[in-house]
Amino acid sequence: MITVRRRFRIAVPLDDLVAYLEDFERTEEWDPGTVRCVRVDEGPVRPGSTWLNTSRFRGRTSELVYRLEVRDPAHLVFVGTNKTVTSTDDMLFEAVSPGETSLTYRASLRFKGLARLATPFLKAEFERMADEVAERLPSAVAERRP
Repeated sequence: MITVRRRFRIAVPLDDLVAYLEDFERTEEWDPGTVRCVRVDEGPVRPGSTWLNTSRFRGRTSELVYRLEVRDPAHLVFVGTNKTVTSTDDMLFEAVSPGETSLTYRASLRFKGLARLATPFLKAEFERMADEVAERLPSAVAERRP
């Protein structure tokens, strides 16, 4: 399994940041690997909501179905699956001040079948992508705010 973790501050109140990130379609705005992400079900975002995420990694495109597993006031967990990988995005939020939030973002990937053999060789690439998320996400949130 590969796990990458980043902790950074975003100049947005906690509730606004959670509201932005709970809609997984927005990964197109802040995740460098996401090419497209569309909501599969309807209604308000809630545990059980699902999205079809198309990602590009090392020149290959793959689709994962993501499901919102945890939606608490300061915690979101999305789990994406397909036949070769299970991906978990775990986000913990902490109010630093009324207008600033600390986000601890952890992404874990568990490869299945023969794809597991590549795990040791992919860690550095996922670390680089986590750095890009930490760089892009604060500006993506700031651009969305009224």
